Order: sequence, then structure tokens, then C-alpha cells
Amino acid sequence: MPSRTTATEIVARLRQAGFETYLAGGCVRDMLLGRAPSDYDVATAAKPDEVGALFCETVRVGAAFGVVQVVVDHEGYEVATFRTEGPYLDGRHPSSVRYATAREDALRRDFTVNGMFWDPSPERLLDFVGGQADLRARLIRTIGDPEARFSEDGLRMLRAVRQAAELGFQIVPETLAAIRRMRDGLARISPERVREELVRIVTGPDAARALGLLHVTGLLEVVLPEVAAEANVPQPEEFHPEGDVLQHTRLVVGGLEAPTPTLAMAALLHDVGKPPTLVRAGRIRFDRHDEVGAELARAVMERLRFPRRDVDRVASLVRQHMIFKDVPRMREARLRRLLDAPEFEELLDLHRADCMASHGDLSTYEWVRRRRAEIASQPPPPPRLVTGDDLLALGVPPGPRVGDILRSLDDARLEGHIRNREEAIALARRLAAEP
Repeated sequence: MPSRTTATEIVARLRQAGFETYLAGGCVRDMLLGRAPSDYDVATAAKPDEVGALFCETVRVGAAFGVVQVVVDHEGYEVATFRTEGPYLDGRHPSSVRYATAREDALRRDFTVNGMFWDPSPERLLDFVGGQADLRARLIRTIGDPEARFSEDGLRMLRAVRQAAELGFQIVPETLAAIRRMRDGLARISPERVREELVRIVTGPDAARALGLLHVTGLLEVVLPEVAAEANVPQPEEFHPEGDVLQHTRLVVGGLEAPTPTLAMAALLHDVGKPPTLVRAGRIRFDRHDEVGAELARAVMERLRFPRRDVDRVASLVRQHMIFKDVPRMREARLRRLLDAPEFEELLDLHRADCMASHGDLSTYEWVRRRRAEIASQPPPPPRLVTGDDLLALGVPPGPRVGDILRSLDDARLEGHIRNREEAIALARRLAAEP
């Protein structure tokens, strides 16, 4: 974890070499709020080569834009030269960079609360953009013209939502209106960058509020039209007194506790199958919405270019999220397989959040926890006792019958009906003799 002490020492070394230097950006905001910064950025008059000459280990992560990473004790500290930037022709990178003053550097940044500098010695704040006033008023406001800032990098619209949710701030009306007007520009941003910001939103503080902001700004329709389609889709009131499907999804995502990215994405996508499966025939139904939703979730994850293992995990969670209604009636073998599944912890937490966001009945959740504890306290079942080769040796012909018998043997093993190889072979003979 980067430390403030080390960041301050980096500032001191650059200043001793004659370069105006400050802590900058989000770390200053967090320090003023009394929060522990997750990283520390440094802004300086020193150019990349001059930074590199002063420190033992540096990485030129963006030297063309005046950015060098100083590595101390295996932690990286971003050191950026004061600069102004030319037009963003590609919606992400400036067409040109000119080294500048600290004031000019502050004016090119995104939001006022992120545009302040901190001088560690003597301790003083440099605020050229009104960030301190907005920090006190708990406001997210772009530096300068919001349309200009969002034209430079459309991802800043998602960042405005994320930071408002993380900090519990309000987005000022002119910035909010600009997001609504310019929301379609988000479609030009690479899927990988959108994915990273989206994951930070759904795993961050107050994800439910963040999703609400994504909806009212129209960003949700651009990034996740499958989730946006949940708005105004009704649900049976006896099971879902909270409202429409989108409101339910907001509450599920907001009800997770320190979720993994895959759990958060599964919660976000768990009901995307409801809009296309809505049936109003006497009562509201969503037949097979878990299966339909799993395929839609897979398509969303692939579109956002998540790693294959994450795509598979989220699709599996969405497909299985309704399985708990069957759990108390499951055969012992099937229940044990479910409990042993690698995704079970996430699946159980998704079920808890799903219940709390609707009817509030956690009886099945508590039953599963008790049953799991009981099974964990018992001696484990023996390892697999019979193989396909054993069945072929007993005269079972190759084909589906081999798999069927192996499955029956595994059920018997998990349910305690066979305890050793001799019993397993005897059962295999009986099963093989059946028609």
C-alpha cells in the first residue's frame, strides 16, 4: 500500500533539486476528507528525464504525457509534470501536451474536488479551481465547461457518478445536465475502460445510488441497455413490494457486503431475463427468466471483454440464482454437489441479497447455512470408488450407460450408502445387470 510518508519524501527530493512539486488530485481530496487515500499522485515542474535522474527505480508509464512512475519498496507513485493539453481528437488522449504551471495543470483536470494540490512543507493547500468550497458543500462539479471536459474523455461521465456515490456527494445541475446531453459519447469509449469503471461502481460504496444515477442520466441505457430495460417492468406485489425490476436490482446490488467483481456483476445482471420473458396471463410471470438471463449476462460480459473465467462464473450464478427454492427438497447427493461448487459462496450471498431486496424471507438462506454446518461437522464421504474402466471390465458396453451408472454410484457415495470399493463394485454389478 502506498504511504503518505514516502509520497512526501518524493515531493521533498524533487523540491530539493529545485523543482516546484506538490501532492495532487484524489489523494488531496481524501486527505481533506479524513479518508485514507488508496494511492498518492505527485505533480511537479520536473520533466520526465529529470524525474528519472533523481530516483533509483522509475517506469516511464506515460512519458509522452509527462508521467513517470517512481517505485519505492515495490509500490508505485505517479509523478506527472505540470502540463496543459491540446484537443482530445480520439475522446481519450490529448493531441498535444505542453509543459505548464501548476495553475494551468489544475485547470485541465476533471472535477474541482480532484483539482487541488497539497504542499507538505509548509502544510498548505493550493486551490485554483474552487475545490475546497465544493468539498465542503459535498458537490461534484467539472472544472470549467462540463461539455468540454466530457468531450475530452467520455469516461468522466461514469466517474462523476462513481465519485458522487463513493463520497455521498451531489452532482451539480449543470454537470448533470451535460451528462444527459452527452451520454451517447460514452459509446465511443473502449469496452475495457467502461468495464473497469463499472466494476468500481458496483463494488463500491452505495452502489444502489450509483445505479439510480446511471439510470436518471441515461448512461445505463448506453452501457447496459439490458439492465435499463428493467425500468417499469412490474413484478408480483406479494413477492416484490419494492417495485419494478430495476428498483429490485438496485437494492440487490446495494445489499451485497464487500462483493467480488463477479458477484457484483451477477447481482447487476441476475434479472435481465425478466423483461423479455414477462407474461401477463392472469398473473405476472417470468418463465425461464434465469435461463434467458444467463445467456444475456454472458453476452453483456463478453461485450465488456471480461476474462473468460469471469464470463462463465457470472453466467453460472445468474442461471442458478433461483435454485434455492428447490434446496430443501433436494436429494442429499445433489445438495452436497451444490455446496461443493466453487461458486457456492457467491451464489448464497446473491440469494441473501435477492431475498432482502424483495420479500425479506431468509428462512431458506438460514436453512442452507445450518445444513452446511451439519455436513461440515460429519466425516467426509470417501473419494470416488469406481471408474469407467471398472465398469467396462464388468462388461458394461461403452456409451451413455457408463455415465449413468457412474452418476448413480456417486449419488450413493455422497449419501453414505456405499463406504468402500467392495460395496461400490457390488452396487455397480447390480446396476449393470438392470435393463
